[in-house]
Amino acid sequence: MRALDERKEAIRNRIWTLLEDQRAAAFPGARGRIPNFVGASAAADSLAATDVWQAAEVIKCNPDAPQRYVRLRALREGKVVYMAVPRLRQARCFWELDPRRLRDMRAAASIGGAAKAGRAVDPRELPHLDLVVAGSVAVSRTGARIGKGGGYSDLEYALCRAVGCIDDSTRVATTVHPLQIVRGALPETGHDFRVDLIVTPERVLRPRRSRPQPSGIIAADLTDDIRENVPALRALGLIPRNSRDR
Repeated sequence: MRALDERKEAIRNRIWTLLEDQRAAAFPGARGRIPNFVGASAAADSLAATDVWQAAEVIKCNPDAPQRYVRLRALREGKVVYMAVPRLRQARCFWELDPRRLRDMRAAASIGGAAKAGRAVDPRELPHLDLVVAGSVAVSRTGARIGKGGGYSDLEYALCRAVGCIDDSTRVATTVHPLQIVRGALPETGHDFRVDLIVTPERVLRPRRSRPQPSGIIAADLTDDIRENVPALRALGLIPRNSRDR
């Protein structure tokens, strides 16, 4: 696992450097995060033109800067948006953003605004999610992706699978700069989900699902930090209440 993590980190650093060198990174920058990129708004427009987006009524979206355009567009189109509480540190670990109840959609589409305007919900309260939008540092043409390294995007997906609000009909999309699409395979583990749509400002790629999506929590892959600090896992009985065994 350590060797695989090192390979992923090397890919992250390569992509961050490439975005910086090509001046494709936008504020607040690329390194150490899901990189904001030049053209993120246009990529959101490209996603909104797809049949998958147009059919979706309920979406879960990551809270990072480049996907703020996705969140705002969803709210303006009347879609209910769910965002995870940072690092899932609360038992009610998702914020519900219902556009019918929001006064300022632009503010609510930000992480700070979502915390103020969103309704905190238990994972078991989530409805079926039609679409998941995930941030990526790198993505392959097969749909494999690498995030910023915390493991929370994969954990959110697994948690939603465990409670049944994500199933095989849920599509997964990511919006990226073309420089973030890598040739060849990316290293993957059993808890890594794949994306069904890779959306750039200019085009949409639709990888075929060539491996099953994770079906739930893989307890052996959880870090001690996650075990100790994500209360929903114990509340839902997904890990023992008195065990730190990995």
